[in-house]
Amino acid sequence: MDMRIIKHPSQGTIDILLRRKGSSRDVLPENIDAIGLVQGKMIEMVVASDAAQKSVGVTVEDIKGSCPQNMILLAVFGETAAVETAMRAIKDRLEETDFQ
Repeated sequence: MDMRIIKHPSQGTIDILLRRKGSSRDVLPENIDAIGLVQGKMIEMVVASDAAQKSVGVTVEDIKGSCPQNMILLAVFGETAAVETAMRAIKDRLEETDFQ
């Protein structure tokens, strides 16, 4: 699984992600100060989404790739501290549920 944080994303970067988001809802935090990106297997993305959504102050969106039926990338939008907290929660959750 790959994880990255973009601090102070450009409007163009935000626009790229918004065009490819899976949901039709337009609810995002007013202040998108950071974007966490998480890419991996479907099962990891569902667990990651759950962990991130339980964090305060972030909005989680699935980002469609070239095959719309496959969710392989999540974007976590919010203020920097909230995104960093959500990304740590994802990492911790996936480590504790890793049975391999």
